Amino acid sequence: MTAPLWTLEDFLAATGGKAQGQPGAEVTGISIDSRTIQQDEAFVAIKGDRFDGHDFVGAAMEAGAAFALVAADRVADLPDDGRYVVVEDPLEALRQLGVAARERTNARIVAVTGSVGKTGTKEALRLSLERSGKVHASVASFNNHWGVPLTLARMPADTEYGVFEIGMNHAGEITPLVKMVRPHVAIITTVQAVHLEFFGSVEKIAQAKAEIFAGIEPGGVAILNRDNAQFDLLSFLATTAGVPRVVTFGEDPRANSVLEKFSQQAGGSSVQAKILGQEITYKIGAPGRHHVKNSLAVLTAVVELGADLAMAGIALSDMHAPKGRGQVTRLEIPGGHVNLVDESYNANPASMRAAISVLGETPVKRPGRRVAVLGDMRELGADADDLHAGLLEPLKQAEIDLVFCAGPHMHCLWELLPKGMRGAYSEDAAGLEELLLSDVRNGDIIMIKGSLGTRMGPLVEALKKEYPPSEETEAA
Repeated sequence: MTAPLWTLEDFLAATGGKAQGQPGAEVTGISIDSRTIQQDEAFVAIKGDRFDGHDFVGAAMEAGAAFALVAADRVADLPDDGRYVVVEDPLEALRQLGVAARERTNARIVAVTGSVGKTGTKEALRLSLERSGKVHASVASFNNHWGVPLTLARMPADTEYGVFEIGMNHAGEITPLVKMVRPHVAIITTVQAVHLEFFGSVEKIAQAKAEIFAGIEPGGVAILNRDNAQFDLLSFLATTAGVPRVVTFGEDPRANSVLEKFSQQAGGSSVQAKILGQEITYKIGAPGRHHVKNSLAVLTAVVELGADLAMAGIALSDMHAPKGRGQVTRLEIPGGHVNLVDESYNANPASMRAAISVLGETPVKRPGRRVAVLGDMRELGADADDLHAGLLEPLKQAEIDLVFCAGPHMHCLWELLPKGMRGAYSEDAAGLEELLLSDVRNGDIIMIKGSLGTRMGPLVEALKKEYPPSEETEAA
């Protein structure tokens, strides 16, 4: 019989809450969404920017929640016959639950941050470590002030490896999160010009990412990108934070884990590398040089966590990108098919260049074309226009045939595009829909990418609706 995630007794002890009504004695999971809550899970009524979880407590009760974690000042508004654990602040109680979950486990923990590549690296770690033991990892991109404690609170006591993604938009956000997670290994994938609007310089972004060093366990290790321009600063900050060991990955021959050679194939890469002195050859089931680079960090962490390196290398062949982060779908069109690359979840200069590079490396069967549909990159501050215009050279180098642009910043790129590369421009993504749908050609590879706020995702769905996906869907 599977042990419960939490007993009511332990839940009350961790949160300092008081039981009201008849809460379930055992909790099988933690949920903040009444639409997906499962029988006997605890529902945490978090107040967000748009919704207050207390408004959905009734729905959670009807769905079979063991109980709802609620605020004392909202109890009077809730159903009289409900099952509750009452606290002053449900979000703070969730944090306390996360801290308790971390304290009760003997798991080896790895935390990942970086300007780009966090989620892909987190997923690669999950895959790699599953070959060596029981893994608990963040779902989706649960990497903020509620996502991290929620992921911790969901971690079973018998977890052997914990994988956590930690994100930030402002200085000071990583410190409290990493002090809850307390990783044995911390990875910074890279530092790039992301969220410049809030920082003003890449060096300040590096300092904010370096907050991850504040929570590393005694005897722990920081894994840093030797090829990144901010490496020297990050290495210095790790040392001054008291991190006992810094190990490196990259193409630089001085790296502790170094890329020796790799080759791209359709939908993936073959890699030969030396990981902390150990030679290894492996395949990655997703295309792109950035996945190759980050796999070095992943395998380095595997070794540092005491897991099986050879089995981890085998596991990477199963790596696939999720929806919005590089998923490839084959769409049937009259007279043939197109491949749709969904990169619509988010964008910044580094990830945009990486996506353009992958598109350029993807074989195309003529008369098919490489088509880039690009939306504005947000939070880039005063340099936004220049950073958008700077995409011209990567597009040319990747031999992209046609470019569609959406958003006022992308207009700076649009004005520089040669006439032969121009698809269409619109102030918003919706304005491209009809033009894009009417311009598909057999053999096309269409990549759609932009910041979440530019709403490029509906363009992906519009293409799928107009040209239904075949059964062959490849996550790339």
